[in-house]
Amino acid sequence: MDVLWFFPTHGDGRYLGTALGGRAVTSDYLKQLAGAIDALGFTGALLPTGRSCEDAWITAASLIHVTKRMKFLVAIRPGLSSPGMAARMAATFDRLSHGRLLINVVTGGDPVELAGDGLHLDHDARYDLTDEFLSVWREMMAGEVVDYQGQYLNVKGGKLLFPPVQAPYPPLYFGGSSPSAKQVAAKHVDLYLTWGEPPQQVAEKIASVRQLAAEQGRTLRFGIRLHVIVRETTAEAWEAAERLIRYLDDDTIAAAQKALSRADSEGQRRMQQLHNGGRDALEISPNLWAGVGLVRGGAGTALVGDPDTVAERMLEYANLGIDTFILSGYPHLEEAYRVAELLFPKLPVDVTLPPPSRQMSPVGEVIANERIPTSAS
Repeated sequence: MDVLWFFPTHGDGRYLGTALGGRAVTSDYLKQLAGAIDALGFTGALLPTGRSCEDAWITAASLIHVTKRMKFLVAIRPGLSSPGMAARMAATFDRLSHGRLLINVVTGGDPVELAGDGLHLDHDARYDLTDEFLSVWREMMAGEVVDYQGQYLNVKGGKLLFPPVQAPYPPLYFGGSSPSAKQVAAKHVDLYLTWGEPPQQVAEKIASVRQLAAEQGRTLRFGIRLHVIVRETTAEAWEAAERLIRYLDDDTIAAAQKALSRADSEGQRRMQQLHNGGRDALEISPNLWAGVGLVRGGAGTALVGDPDTVAERMLEYANLGIDTFILSGYPHLEEAYRVAELLFPKLPVDVTLPPPSRQMSPVGEVIANERIPTSAS
């Protein structure tokens, strides 16, 4: 199981929908978070993309040399960049990071935002463009000289002079719930991502994408994007979930849902259907809570509970075929430590860190200035 974390480049804090308890996402804070992700044993971290975020590529590049092992999941945006430019960026990052790049292919979202960036294609046309983009990008990254004439792209003699470290290219991650998105995934990507829907819905999605990939003679891996609220007891976890949305009022929720509803993303529509803008029935499946989606676009659900329970729910997804979990929590620095300390021991994760006996300082505060603490029995 791969477990990745998240860089909140659109803001962080203790509560949703308010500046109270908020936290500026500065370069120093990002370095703190990157250091934690790197040291705690997460496989890597996702950087979000869009006009509400700091630029993902520049942010990730700024953190290459303050980390050693973690991977960076960074977006390419068909229609907002050319395949050749995206190939050069990816290859450069992969070389400078010694093979620590993962690629997140982001096609859709908010038509208003996309129009502001100069992209005016409708939903299905964007996925047709993505198909062409990835056809060119994959060949170029693999060292081919590309001549391509499509409906949207016309490339003549496209090539990459300096190859990436990872062959034939860094792994492609991709999410999309619509039929056109699933076709692109089946044809091109390495790992298909879903947001945190109830297990039955995830199972249906995996089955359909797996079948489409088989028709292309391909196999895919699968991943899921979730928030997590894990505490030593289930009662504490649910109290933390309620605290997270304690300052949300009906007007804030309504305004957020109105803005989110303009997206033509099938995945966003499915996220909003889980709660329908109301807060009276947010546990939509055992320990799966839709409170985050009241005001946050994209991933809107969280696993809530004690370590054994959250691990059990994650393993239920794993049994469906999920091998990669991209998690997050508020605030992201503190919750990274909670997840690593409480949840990692319950999961089949390969955390290759030095054992405590090799560390330079004790684990836990020295007792009465003379006794080194041991683990609780």
